[in-house]
Amino acid sequence: MNRKVYGKLIFELSREGRRGYAVPRSGLTADDVENKPTLPEGMRRSAPLNLPEVDEPTAVRHYNNMSTNNFGVDTGFYPLGSCTMKYNPKINEEMAAHSCFAGLHPSTPAFAAQGALELYWTLQKSLCEIGGMEEFTLNPFAGAQGELTGLMVIRAYHASRGEGEKRRKVIVPDSAHGTNPASAAVCGLEVVEVKSREDGTVDVADLEPLLDDSVAAIMLTNPNTLGIFEKDIPRIASLVHQAGALMYYDGANLNPLLGVARPGDMGFDVMHVNLHKTFSTPHGGGGPGSGPVGVRKGLEKFLPNPRVVRRTETPEGFPVKDTDRYAIEYSPISLGSVSATLGNFAVQARALAYILTLGSDGLMDAGKLATLNATYIKESLKDCYLLPIEGLSKHEFVFDGLRDKSTGVTTLNIAKRLLDHGYHAPTIYFPLLFHESLMIEPTETESRETLDEFIAAMRDIAREAAEDPETVKTAPHLTPVTRPDDTTAALNPILTFDNL
Repeated sequence: MNRKVYGKLIFELSREGRRGYAVPRSGLTADDVENKPTLPEGMRRSAPLNLPEVDEPTAVRHYNNMSTNNFGVDTGFYPLGSCTMKYNPKINEEMAAHSCFAGLHPSTPAFAAQGALELYWTLQKSLCEIGGMEEFTLNPFAGAQGELTGLMVIRAYHASRGEGEKRRKVIVPDSAHGTNPASAAVCGLEVVEVKSREDGTVDVADLEPLLDDSVAAIMLTNPNTLGIFEKDIPRIASLVHQAGALMYYDGANLNPLLGVARPGDMGFDVMHVNLHKTFSTPHGGGGPGSGPVGVRKGLEKFLPNPRVVRRTETPEGFPVKDTDRYAIEYSPISLGSVSATLGNFAVQARALAYILTLGSDGLMDAGKLATLNATYIKESLKDCYLLPIEGLSKHEFVFDGLRDKSTGVTTLNIAKRLLDHGYHAPTIYFPLLFHESLMIEPTETESRETLDEFIAAMRDIAREAAEDPETVKTAPHLTPVTRPDDTTAALNPILTFDNL
């Protein structure tokens, strides 16, 4: 392959006057143009578009070649801890691309979109059953927006009780996802950290003094970010509720609990779910995403507008027509709107296809297999990678780099070297509890053979670190782009395109 052409930008391949196609003349006369409505003067573009001028083969080859630089679940094993990068079944894509869904305009009136609204309502009810909640909204566009929405529900709840100004603190564990404190801050709340014990779980003794009438909620992930189940959740829920605060469940790690345990049954009041993690919809590259939010009974009135409801009869008691069975409603006491229309509908279609395909038994198997796969990798590698917390973990676990620290090979070096073996790196340097965190989550979709090959690669890197550490420290060697200076590239980017 010609690397010189392969690495060029589309603007560098541009040649003046080159075209991929020609648009036929419109046939309009000068009078036709004169009489047509035009944009106001201040809204017209005066500068040229400055688009690249290339023929069709050049454009197609350029973007296809560029795409081979990407790594995804369709090209290889992606053990990205905490992100749950599971394979996306293609039947889900077919359902989302169905013309009855893909061609539906967001402003289609409810009577003409009954099938889509039924899909939305069915997914709501499915998530309620899975999470142990009273009602869900699918409106948030991403997990982080789901967190923000959930915290807005909590603020609205406290405000309705006259405690909105007093309860402004959110307790977050030191092992939490970074979005937890960020979402709380964006919501105008103060973040208070609670420490973890040596076993990685929340220190209840450290939590108790933090609970007073200024606390709005505690945000917890269970299993936590270390993949460890928080066994003291009933005690924590009791203490939090006694203090008048609410329990918020970060659903990023819901995958291993599917069909086995429900956040609502643990005492959580509000939760969000990452459809792009647990329910196998596309994930990465900035989207698409979806972060549905569920609430216990009594909090549903605070969920954002609009809502999809199912009617069985009219206010007069008559049966409803098929065209009116599913309706869109707006509540005057809702916290307001958090997204346009009803969220990322195509992502919701994929998630429901996944849930209906697996069924209740299949979902339960998914959670169990995710735990089995993670445990298999952990037990197979802990003799050469440092496992800081022994014991049972769920769908993911964290190594603290290599056992042998004398070689100077870091977690970053290991991650880079894995690219040479054809694997995406696990999550590195998170959580912050350990200096050389290496966080691995295989998900349930990977075969025994894939896991064995990954284990062999990890063991091979550990051997190289002991025998030839420079090979690992200078990796990757086999990728189109080898080892750029990440810091310099971020601080001093070289921009080779024009600002339009």
